[in-house]
Amino acid sequence: MSLLDKIVSTFAPYDCLGCGIEGSLLCGDCLALFGQLPERCYRCRKLSPGNKTCSSCRSSSVLRVVEASTTYEFIAKELVWQLKFQGAQAAANQIAQCMAPLLSTEGVVLVHVPTASSRVRQRGYDQAMLIAKALSRQTGLPHRTLLGRLGQHHQVGMGREQRVTQLAKAFRVLRPGSVAGKHIVLIDDVLTTGATLEAAARALKAAGAKHVDALVFAQV
Repeated sequence: MSLLDKIVSTFAPYDCLGCGIEGSLLCGDCLALFGQLPERCYRCRKLSPGNKTCSSCRSSSVLRVVEASTTYEFIAKELVWQLKFQGAQAAANQIAQCMAPLLSTEGVVLVHVPTASSRVRQRGYDQAMLIAKALSRQTGLPHRTLLGRLGQHHQVGMGREQRVTQLAKAFRVLRPGSVAGKHIVLIDDVLTTGATLEAAARALKAAGAKHVDALVFAQV
């Protein structure tokens, strides 16, 4: 959380997006309303134990497991909006609170999917990095900045094929020695087609990562 956000939350506390009570963007009672989603393959949406990528989709994806805390609607959508477009960095902590229960595996490294630098300049921060750092604090799992973004295009409104083409070489591994043999969990805010996660995962696998999974806050 930035210094400005701390000052705002102290002297002008946020109202809960769910019930309106003063204190935070999401109060404890409303946070508890986020239930567990059915276990599905992130690509085809068929039921799949443990949210594993199904055998059919594994032929074109290196991601083993992709989990989401909730669907991208209602309070979840507004919480992401506050983080990405209203400067409410405090939302990253509460988003991480929703995601943390899904991170039960020890021995993993959290790696955020870097946002396009033009977006970072506009916002003054990378929202995926904030979420990953909050998750690290809450779970004790290490967070590392291991990916750099080469393409600076925005994917909003694009279909899957357009995204895949644009993202083909969008990521580079910053420190390959820190990737080799590791079990990495990619962290991002919203999952749409999965093309961004797949491109990031391919770069990490090419650098020698043993396993690459992903955890997002919300899935469209």
